[in-house]
Amino acid sequence: MRQADVTRNTLETQITVRVNLDGTGKSVLNTGVGFFDHMLDQIARHGLIDLEIEANGDLHIDAHHTVEDVGITLGQALAKAWGDKKGLTRYGHAYVPLDEALSRVVIDLSGRPGLTYGVTYTRAMIGGFDVDLIREFFQGLVNHAGMTLHIDNLRGDNSHHQAETIFKAFGRALRVAASPDPRMAGVTPSTKGVL
Repeated sequence: MRQADVTRNTLETQITVRVNLDGTGKSVLNTGVGFFDHMLDQIARHGLIDLEIEANGDLHIDAHHTVEDVGITLGQALAKAWGDKKGLTRYGHAYVPLDEALSRVVIDLSGRPGLTYGVTYTRAMIGGFDVDLIREFFQGLVNHAGMTLHIDNLRGDNSHHQAETIFKAFGRALRVAASPDPRMAGVTPSTKGVL
């Protein structure tokens, strides 16, 4: 069963994440940040990952701690769910358009955290959501999932569309990378023998 349940409690946030890598794309999301929930739903639906996230954070300050800590906790849950990564495809990529916007996401479940983030948003806020927090989410996620992640928004005039293509592409790339490769059953997908 490629599932995990992780709870993380700090003085700033209390977060529980449940993930099923072999799901159907169902999500139950309650972070208190509406736009962020909308983006997390894209990961679940396009990644075919069942995802439950319950977060209580210090939103009276701003959404920073909540968004970053959800990334950390989701990264921990993903790492726990795929375990030693034997038999996984390891790499995944996706290009996703939404109207005028187009993004590319490439993933390597390398065990080495690294984020390359090439996104210039056309405005700083999407409703009440600060677009800087998207990078913070992915940075927390890669640090704790142990993945190398390249995100590039190739074009876009609408910040909502730019963000949505990123999350959809991430879900689709993750779906490929975390999928079992029947030709690699029981084998670590690395010349080193470890990831």
